[in-house]
Amino acid sequence: MLELPRIAVIGGGPAGLMAAEAATESGVTVDLYESRGSVGRKLLIAGRGGLNLTHAEPFDRFVTRYGKRAPIVSEWLREFDADALRAWVRGLGIETFVGSSGRVFPADLKAAPLLRHWVHRLRAQGVRFHVRRRWTGWSGDGALRFEPELEDGVSRRPAATVLALGGASWPQLGSDGAWVPWLQEHGIKVAPLEPSNCGFDVAWSPHFIERHAGHPLKSIAASIAGHDTPPLQGECVVTETGIEGQLVYAWSSALREALNRDGSAILLLDLSPGRSAEQIARQLAEPRGSRSRSEHWRRRVHIEGVKAGLLLERLPRQAWDDPARVAAAMKSLPLPLIRPRPVAEAISSAGGIRFAGLTDELMIRSVPGWFCAGEMIDWEAPTGGYLLAACLASGRRAGASAARWALARAN
Repeated sequence: MLELPRIAVIGGGPAGLMAAEAATESGVTVDLYESRGSVGRKLLIAGRGGLNLTHAEPFDRFVTRYGKRAPIVSEWLREFDADALRAWVRGLGIETFVGSSGRVFPADLKAAPLLRHWVHRLRAQGVRFHVRRRWTGWSGDGALRFEPELEDGVSRRPAATVLALGGASWPQLGSDGAWVPWLQEHGIKVAPLEPSNCGFDVAWSPHFIERHAGHPLKSIAASIAGHDTPPLQGECVVTETGIEGQLVYAWSSALREALNRDGSAILLLDLSPGRSAEQIARQLAEPRGSRSRSEHWRRRVHIEGVKAGLLLERLPRQAWDDPARVAAAMKSLPLPLIRPRPVAEAISSAGGIRFAGLTDELMIRSVPGWFCAGEMIDWEAPTGGYLLAACLASGRRAGASAARWALARAN
């Protein structure tokens, strides 16, 4: 009986697991290698507050979330869109639902049952898991190199290989970007790995940090100075070093690019999205009598706590009792950002293997038979299900492509 080609998948995150599944479905056998003691750890972390699988918005809107990479990523997603992903989850015995924001979750919100069922199915399909095997590049003769070395009987020269090693966020889970120099040594061009969906540093005063660090900013909107995209509404959190949270993450790509390009970026905060500056100014101009300034702001325009602290932090003292200037600041408070937080603190990373060095099948042009998937490719997306959806879709494409490559050369 003819033995099926065996391929290697290096990396046990969502992209790697999906690559292994697509490869086995395409008719090859798979060895999957993971540097940690178990697979899917980042999936479990992402699911702590409810596993956001994808988003239910229309496809044409969905793909715009990938910015300048939308034309390429959309091709992956056409093969495995939100409906296909939900059907795939259902095939694991888990139902899904669409939340009020359009985000899609497992019925029980949990990641662990999904991962457990998935790994069980992969084992049944013949995938061999090798944990605590850290890939360290190639040996002098071109064979795979691992620490510790592979057990006897496991080939170091697979018929094809899929790399799904993640970016540089969450290094404690294995996504540490250590693969970058190994690929560069082979002439593979890699865009620098940078933080995405991250917080930013702000030069707060010690007084502001002492009083407001850790406090949430709710019911606000944010935009970027000089950026023509409409403001986004949401919430974020003031930290000791700056500002972070969903509303900031949504702008992180544009803010990072502005900092890289211009050396500066200003986040504009609207502290009262439901009212105009004129309305606020009229309400503040009413006599405050014996009330304190803070009490007047609270009663007339519902500004207190960290929002009031931000106004006092950013406005000069002589403007504090000027209704027009306070109103203008409430509607467009400039917050100069210094730098993104380190990539190790980010939810995800930007950068990675440049698309010019990959075929449409996600094979590395300069190293035939080697394919890539997930965050180690140069794309990024906001949170909301978009990251996971594209990781899974790229894994399917890379795994199926690797299988076709191996089978074509075995015949």
